[in-house]
Amino acid sequence: MDWLKEHPEVRTIRVAAADLNGVARGKRIPARFAPKVFTEGTRFPFSVMNLDIWGEDIEESPLVFETGDCDGLLLPTERGFLPMPWLEAPTALLPIWMFHMDGRPYAGDPRQALARVKDRYTAQGLTPVVATELEFFLIDDSGKTLRVPPSPRSGKRRTGGETLSLRALDAFDAFFTALYEACEAMDIPADTAISEAGPGQFELNLVHQPDPLKAADDAWFFKQLVKGLARQHGFAASFMAKPYDMWSGNGMHTHFSILDETGNNIFNDGSEKGSDALRQAVAGCMAALPGSTLIFAPHQNSYTRLVPNAHAPTGIGWAYENRTAALRIPASGPAARRIEHRVAGGDVNPYLMIAAILGAALVGIEDKMTPDDPIIGNAYAQGLAQLPATWNMAINNFDNCPFIRRIFEKELIENFLMTKRQEIHYMAELSEEEQTELYLDTV
Repeated sequence: MDWLKEHPEVRTIRVAAADLNGVARGKRIPARFAPKVFTEGTRFPFSVMNLDIWGEDIEESPLVFETGDCDGLLLPTERGFLPMPWLEAPTALLPIWMFHMDGRPYAGDPRQALARVKDRYTAQGLTPVVATELEFFLIDDSGKTLRVPPSPRSGKRRTGGETLSLRALDAFDAFFTALYEACEAMDIPADTAISEAGPGQFELNLVHQPDPLKAADDAWFFKQLVKGLARQHGFAASFMAKPYDMWSGNGMHTHFSILDETGNNIFNDGSEKGSDALRQAVAGCMAALPGSTLIFAPHQNSYTRLVPNAHAPTGIGWAYENRTAALRIPASGPAARRIEHRVAGGDVNPYLMIAAILGAALVGIEDKMTPDDPIIGNAYAQGLAQLPATWNMAINNFDNCPFIRRIFEKELIENFLMTKRQEIHYMAELSEEEQTELYLDTV
C-alpha cells in the first residue's frame, strides 16, 4: 500500500491474473478500495481461468454449470503495484493469482503451476535462473492488409527485414525510448533490443532472474506493455507466432541454468561441454518435446511458424552454438553455462512455457537421463524426429505424454485440453484473415 501513498495521482487500479492462454482477466477498482484486496482478496469464477481465446466459457467444463460456476479467491502476488504507462489516466496494475476459499492454491492457475515446479527445485536445494528473449512485430493494421507502420521520423515504410539494423531501431526511437522508461518504472529488466529478420520485427531481451516466477511475470507484463504502448504511438504490436506468411515468425526463447545451495551453476564442470547435469536436463527437455509442444505452440497460427528453414526448430535435437537446433548450448564462460530452449513462439503463456521447460529439465536430472549425441550442422537436414506438425497432433501428444503428468497437475491438463479442443473446433469456421484479426491483439 505504500506504493499507492507515494502515487496519489493513481485513481484506479486493475487487478489481473493470467488465464491459460495468458490473457489478462480481472477487474477495475477505484484506488481507495485497494486495501480491501490485500485484506480480503477479490473473487471471480474458477471458470474465468479456463476461457477460450475468444473469452467464452468451455462448453464441457465442470467449472461452469456442474459446480454452479463458483468463485475462487484471488490474492495479490508478491509483485505488488506496477504503473500502467500505456493508459491515459494514471493507473496501477495489481497482479493476482487464484486460490480456493480455504487457502489452497488453485491447480488450474498457470502461475500456481509454475510455483509448483519452483517448489520442487527448492525442495532439492536448487534455484533455476531464467531469462527470456521476446520477439514482436510493429504493425499498421488500419487497412485490409497488415503492413509495417511508417517511421515516425521519415514517414517511410520498411519493405523488408533489416537484421541488426540500427536504422530500423532508430526509425522507432520514440517508441523504444518510451518502452525502456516504462520497463524501468515497472521493474522489468529490459536489456538489449535489436531489429529482426521481418519487416517491423524486433527482439528485446530480459536479463536472467534467479526466480522463475519473476521471469515469467516480467515476460507477461512486457507483452501487455508493448501492445498497449504501441497503440499509444499509433500502431499495433503483436506477439502472434506468424503474422506474415512470407517472413519468419515471433519466438520467445528461454535461457536457463540451475544453481545449487552454494550458488554454483550445476551445468558447469569447467569444460566447454558442460556437466552431466546439463546433459540430463537436455535429455529431459528433448524427451518432453512431443508432449509439450502444445504449450510452446498453443494456437492455430503457431504451426505456420514451425516449418523448415524459417529460423524456428522443427526437429528434436540439441547442439552446441547452433541456432537451427531446438535446444542450443550457447558459447559462454563456464560459470554462465546454460541451455537455450528455442521452440516456443511469442504467442505462449510465459508461466506455462517456463513451467514446461523447467519441469522437463528436472525430470531429466531426477531420472539421470542421457541425450542423443549433439548434432553438427543444419538441423533441418539431419533426419531428426519431428515436433508435432499440426495443432491437432500437438493436442493428442499433450494428452498422452507421461512427462506432462509429472510436470502439471491433472486439473490444469484437463482444462487446457478442453480449451484447445474447443478452439480447434470453432477456429475451423474462421477464414485466415479472421484468425489473424483474432490473434493479432489477444496473444
